[in-house]
Amino acid sequence: MSILEQTGRRGLLLRVLPAAMYAGRASALVERSILVYSRIWLMFLSGALEPVLYLLAFQYGFGRLVTEVAGPGGQTMSYVAFVAPALMASAAMNGAVFDSTYNMFFKLRHSKLYDAVLSTPMGPFDVAIGEISWAVVRGGIYALGFLGVMAVMGLVHSPWALLLVPVALLISFAFASIGMAGASFLRSTSQFDYIQLVLMPLFLFSTTFYPLSVYPEALQIVVRCFPLYHGVELMRALSVGVLEPSMLGNLAYLLAMAGLGIWATSKRLGHLLLK
Repeated sequence: MSILEQTGRRGLLLRVLPAAMYAGRASALVERSILVYSRIWLMFLSGALEPVLYLLAFQYGFGRLVTEVAGPGGQTMSYVAFVAPALMASAAMNGAVFDSTYNMFFKLRHSKLYDAVLSTPMGPFDVAIGEISWAVVRGGIYALGFLGVMAVMGLVHSPWALLLVPVALLISFAFASIGMAGASFLRSTSQFDYIQLVLMPLFLFSTTFYPLSVYPEALQIVVRCFPLYHGVELMRALSVGVLEPSMLGNLAYLLAMAGLGIWATSKRLGHLLLK
């Protein structure tokens, strides 16, 4: 992107948002996160191990009991190939939510990092963009590593699978923005149980481990409302190269979720930090 394009976009945002909300310096928070995690890189890598261990367990364990299932477009695929894209979507969700809730809560309520940030020319919208951008970067790194493991295991069957990484970035963006807005309402660490109460059903019931057709018809409607379901459907179809019009609906859902989340996050931070 050229300097003129960057200046034009920044000027547009400055006209839309008050100067107290946005200063165009969100990248400084991304740089800070990179420096912090460069010193605790083992913690960073541990987030990528969980979905890989799940994948290996299905490859050499449960996958031997359930050999084939109906995949996108009704075509038959191995159970491991069916589960792998869903685990990738779940990893993007979990990584983004961890960064945008636990870390954000600590910085907001305990270390008072954002109070220090707002003493600079940066505003709440910079904080929202910066923290969410880091969650997206982290999700992208995990997605690249997971896609590499899938390729080594022979679970990549279409060139369209390269788009799994951009979809993982979108999932990270959507969940990070919503997660950060939700975390701004938390008052104590005990309330993080509510986050797990939301994440666990999403992980288990968003067609992660079995097709939508196994649910009763009424419950299928509920599952289709889950945001992770739309990410899983996109990834699963791209992994085998099946492109359907319904994928546009999945994409629109995640984009709308991301837009709503970043708006809500900036509003909440502005309310908490500028009051």
